Amino acid sequence: MPSRRTVLAATVGVTASLAIGGTARADDTRLRSLISRMTLPEKVGQLFVMRVYGHSATAPDQADIDANLSEIGVRTAAELIAKYRVGGIIYFTWAHNTRDPHQIADLSNGIQKASLSQPRGLPVLVATDQEHGIVCRIGAPATLFPGAMAIGAGGSRDDARTLGRISGAELRAMGVNQDYSPDADVNVNPANPVIGVRSFGADPDAVAGLVAAEVKGYQSSQVAATAKHFPGHGDTAVDSHFGFPVITHSREVWEALDAVPFRAAVKAGIDSIMTAHIMVPALDDSGDPATLSHPILTGILRGELGYDGVVITDSLGMEGVRQKYGDDRVPVLALKAGVDQLLNPPSLDVAWNAVLKAVQGGELTEARLDESILRVLRLKAGLGLFQNAYVSRAGVSRTVGTRSHLAAADRIAERTTTLLVNEEGLLPLSRRTHGKVLVVGADPASPSGTTGPPTGVLAAALGELGFTATARSTGTDPSAATVAAAVAAAREADAVVVATYNVTAGSSQRTLVEQLVATGRPVVAVAVRNPYDVAQLPSVSAYLASYSWTDVELRAAARVIAGRVRPRGKLPVAVQRADDPAQVLYPVGHGLSY
Repeated sequence: MPSRRTVLAATVGVTASLAIGGTARADDTRLRSLISRMTLPEKVGQLFVMRVYGHSATAPDQADIDANLSEIGVRTAAELIAKYRVGGIIYFTWAHNTRDPHQIADLSNGIQKASLSQPRGLPVLVATDQEHGIVCRIGAPATLFPGAMAIGAGGSRDDARTLGRISGAELRAMGVNQDYSPDADVNVNPANPVIGVRSFGADPDAVAGLVAAEVKGYQSSQVAATAKHFPGHGDTAVDSHFGFPVITHSREVWEALDAVPFRAAVKAGIDSIMTAHIMVPALDDSGDPATLSHPILTGILRGELGYDGVVITDSLGMEGVRQKYGDDRVPVLALKAGVDQLLNPPSLDVAWNAVLKAVQGGELTEARLDESILRVLRLKAGLGLFQNAYVSRAGVSRTVGTRSHLAAADRIAERTTTLLVNEEGLLPLSRRTHGKVLVVGADPASPSGTTGPPTGVLAAALGELGFTATARSTGTDPSAATVAAAVAAAREADAVVVATYNVTAGSSQRTLVEQLVATGRPVVAVAVRNPYDVAQLPSVSAYLASYSWTDVELRAAARVIAGRVRPRGKLPVAVQRADDPAQVLYPVGHGLSY
């Protein structure tokens, strides 16, 4: 592990000009002096945040070397930094960056060493998507919290701040200093395929309060929080990973709905804001996505909202930003719109050279690059990275996944579980009368680093609470034979717990639940993703919403089922009737208790 002396030696040229600490804003004169000594290629590199395969900065597995050569033209993270001088790296589970906390810390240190050892070397912004809930890149033994909609159901700003503070402390201990969280979208569309439970809810003021609290929590732990996806991705039925969503809100609706959490984030002093690859004609009628829109990013975000922090694009590999322009034009147009960081282009070589040529050809000025680099360096300085970019293994052991952190996550989860239906007081289940429980249902692939599958986690948790519980996975699309086998097993049980996942009118999950109810056995359903499932299953006697199928939320749901804790969550979104979506079945704020 690099020593303090090594760090100071590696950064002597920088630290000599930056005598700042903590999160204080850097002296811009000194930062500008630093920028003035950078070459144009170094400046271009500072604007990019790039993926790279491998668990190590210098010695990844051969398969990851091959993937890097194929996609980026380099072998390792160290070579990526040496060739392109990128200002940021993003970690992904699928890129094999996040095996375990000590490995992550070693990777982060290797990345910082590779960058700081370059001429005029700078520390790196190491980022990831640690939203909690269904989007988490770093799993157990790190502490995993309920996701945003669950936090919305709990309604506690203190809990949101605690989540940010603890998660931020653990990320920082592993060398991750920028988190692409919280999601500031107001989810008002039940059919939203990309946001949904990643949003705190449908009430803009409630979302705003939780966004601001989580931002303050993260940033108190010296991790840059990132509100996303500006100007608001909460009312779309198209996933911008695969298509180009259009938001038809009027300017007035946008101001009253989508803008509210972003204004709160700016007021809370947020370090970075991520753009959305969506078209909002009321804000810019050019047909361009917001990521490439000067009226939206410079006119509204910077001008009207008064934001002067870092603006980062959503991934430039997503279809929503690639449909109108080529991959060589997108990064140039994003910078012209007002972006500071260009995230994960499909081809770094194409994007990097396009920006370089745009400056050399006069389409972009070097002064324009300097504006963005100044914001990026202010952020790095404010995070204390010029003093010490490195982390220690002892710090990981002392901070990540501690007993107190895990207990805090469990307590928060207990305050989020929402009881939607409880006919004739079926819940809590009694071990004396319903001791033998069958757990069936959907088993979607577990979010990163959780135990899974959901039926197994629920059954194990109920077993620890004194029930005799058996798990039987029936999947998200059970066949007739699977349904029949589950129904036969249900007849041998005292009660059935069924996990549902995005149930639709034609879903065979619906058939499964209806046939389980027909056995006469008490059926408790747990919506393990969107709470809207309850509208499709009116025959169920008891229905809980956990908002995710991560272990921490499922264990909390089991404690609620067993009566160890009482349900306290309140719906943060409205649930419409399945047969008449214009009618509300359960309004925002609905939630039963014992």
